[in-house]
Amino acid sequence: MRARRLVLVVGVLSLAAGCGYRFRAPASDLPAGLPSVHVPVFSNTTSEPGAEAFFTQALREQYLRAGRLGNDGAPGRIEGTLLAVSSAPLVASPGRLPNYRFQATVRLVLFKEGVAVNTVQVAGGEDYPAGADVLSSETNRGAALRRLAESLMREGAERLATGW
Repeated sequence: MRARRLVLVVGVLSLAAGCGYRFRAPASDLPAGLPSVHVPVFSNTTSEPGAEAFFTQALREQYLRAGRLGNDGAPGRIEGTLLAVSSAPLVASPGRLPNYRFQATVRLVLFKEGVAVNTVQVAGGEDYPAGADVLSSETNRGAALRRLAESLMREGAERLATGW
């Protein structure tokens, strides 16, 4: 029984290695040989107060998980700007509460020792349901904003690393 488990584990690992799958932390690669980056609070050019905090935190967490988040003395710095935020209702069915779509656009600029080496712009949207009252609607909206920040900053970190 133990030998079968060992053979199964070795087989699965062999298949995973053969198909090119790698176990790697997200945002673990940084371009231009940077060992770490500092992520100051994003600028917010929108009328959505405090939204930059969600995006800043989401990007910091990407690099923190990868062990690449540095302090303000790090050789790399990523400056973010929240360019656009909007929320609009989607088509509603009669007798049902409407769904909404939260959309955002963010620009990220990677600096190495004060010189810009890469700029990316990411945009996306996240749907959320209206609540039965104002409090539940705002709770759903806040959760959608957090999910959107996480997905956009994951994409932004990947695009900064690959130069795409």
